[in-house]
Amino acid sequence: MSPASRGCFVTGTDTGAGKTVVAAAITAGLRGAGTRVRALKPVLTGLDQPPEAGWPHDHELLAAASGAEPGEVALRTFGPPVSPHLAAQLAGVTIDVERVIEEIGAAASDGELLVIEGVGGLLVPLAPGWDVRRLAAAVGLPVVIAARPGLGTINHTLLTLEAARAAGLRILGVVLTPWPDEPGTIERSNAETIAGLGSVEVERLPFVPRADPGSLALAAARLPLRRWLGPGV
Repeated sequence: MSPASRGCFVTGTDTGAGKTVVAAAITAGLRGAGTRVRALKPVLTGLDQPPEAGWPHDHELLAAASGAEPGEVALRTFGPPVSPHLAAQLAGVTIDVERVIEEIGAAASDGELLVIEGVGGLLVPLAPGWDVRRLAAAVGLPVVIAARPGLGTINHTLLTLEAARAAGLRILGVVLTPWPDEPGTIERSNAETIAGLGSVEVERLPFVPRADPGSLALAAARLPLRRWLGPGV
């Protein structure tokens, strides 16, 4: 049974594809529209690595977007910037994914809409028998896929769509980000090609200049949140 009834699970075509910005923009956009929303990052790695200048770690950005504390966003954290299963191994632990799913279910119990950000791409391993795709399927929320707009994105995005559909995940859309103010031939062609070959809605999220809720919410105005997430958004 799905622990969460409303919201979305944000994944990416790979690490660094923009899923944190997409998840934070969705969260800030919903909150700015008066929707009660909670952002979660079930597993976070890389806390030993300094974040990009002017940008906080993932859970801190999601916390700012949702009006929460970082400790309320990240359910499991690790220092090394490596895959979750390796980070857990280096820490001498195993991620109890079933327990993580229970915690996600508890977070959904008060009626807040959930925005969950995965880690890496769908096939990133979490623990023996578990990867991000299986976690997304267990949570039961529809998926938003963050992807780069430039060279290489067609293959990565179509493979991610194929992997998601093979597991029965419902896909809300692909978000290409950061979408340039003046897209060139390759960006426009990539968007059209992914939409056509992938039979999927392709949205464009512009560059977000600052890591603040207002800038994130402004960018989210380009996304069809009401169509994706239903009445009351």
